[in-house]
Amino acid sequence: MSDAARQHPSEATSRAVERSAGDLATLASQRMEEKLRWYRDLSAEERSQVGLVAQAGISQFIAWFHHQESHSPSAISIFGNAPQELTRSVSLRQTLDLVRTVVDVVESRVESLAGPGDEQLLRESVLRFSREIAFAAAEVYAGAAEARGAWDARLEALVVDAVLRGEADDSMQSRASALGWGDVADVTFVVGSTPTTARAGAVPAVDDLRRSVRQHGVEALAIVQRSRLIAILGGTRAAVEVVEEVAGCFGPGPVVVGPTVPHLFAAGRSARAALSGLSAAAAWPDAPRVLESDAVLPERALAGDSPARRVLVDRIHRPLSAPGHASLLETATAYLELGGSLEASARALFVHPNTVRYRLGRIADVTGYDLTTPREAWAVRIALALGRLAEAPGSRPASRATASPAQLEETSKVSSATS
Repeated sequence: MSDAARQHPSEATSRAVERSAGDLATLASQRMEEKLRWYRDLSAEERSQVGLVAQAGISQFIAWFHHQESHSPSAISIFGNAPQELTRSVSLRQTLDLVRTVVDVVESRVESLAGPGDEQLLRESVLRFSREIAFAAAEVYAGAAEARGAWDARLEALVVDAVLRGEADDSMQSRASALGWGDVADVTFVVGSTPTTARAGAVPAVDDLRRSVRQHGVEALAIVQRSRLIAILGGTRAAVEVVEEVAGCFGPGPVVVGPTVPHLFAAGRSARAALSGLSAAAAWPDAPRVLESDAVLPERALAGDSPARRVLVDRIHRPLSAPGHASLLETATAYLELGGSLEASARALFVHPNTVRYRLGRIADVTGYDLTTPREAWAVRIALALGRLAEAPGSRPASRATASPAQLEETSKVSSATS
């Protein structure tokens, strides 16, 4: 039946429905208390807010019942009292339970409220009104979810930007806590290129990456920054394995994984290493698709990355220069200079080839680098050269020679905290 052809309720029915507003609201509250467990579990304030919504729904039905042709049910008048509080404390499914309860209450009173011949009209009006309000409730929740998602996206971008700039201050902490990252441990910075499908918009790429890593039980903050897709993974010590599973979310080229740090507020170190690794990865033609930032330490050092230089010197040159390891340093230098030949190294050192072979094993134990592997031998060669440069007369310490003001300030803070 169309709206134009719909019969008007009698004056007696309209007055009866209007007079019953208070009784219907009371009965609806009682019915919710009896049948809806989630309603009983709410706090007194939240139950009051839900009750106001139910009362507003009944009042709106009465007004609409009088003038069905002139206006449609309004979501604003029903949910306008406290839409934010309602959507935070009550889910959409529970709101539909609320609508259903109010409809059941009105339907149960149809016989006593409707005048002669108006029973079917009142029943149909209740059903039509409930349908309109159900759609209105869905619209309210969709709007709230969209606004909350947009706000979360802005917070997420601010947190990632703070990590990139190394600003682990109180504002970052409050924003991270709002995103649920206040207590997330084992944090890793990951960076790669933006997928070509996301050139027209960043949201699909970010959502795809976030959804993919969550399938592995890992939390993620993600943004698109120009041509780079950046992610901060939390809650896993196996970040490389996770990234290998979701590498398809990134665009072509290498995806670099920074070192895992204890928490988000130390993620600046992981970010600097990953970004440096992405810039230097082009110097390694056979680089794997997913690689750790430490895998390109030699390239990073050649590109002028001071932390990478210090790491190489600390891992390789300093242990080999320690007292008691003079023979290891001598063997490493000879072996590298003579093209990796055991016999030529043995002749130059005046030892047996087996002695050279034994010392190479000891070098691998001390530094973690195997000189019989070409790439690792190249890393050792660069580390030894950097170490010799640092020890040359008149040279400044490697840790401060090329350090930026921000790095010097950070070093001073660490020194003060540990002194």
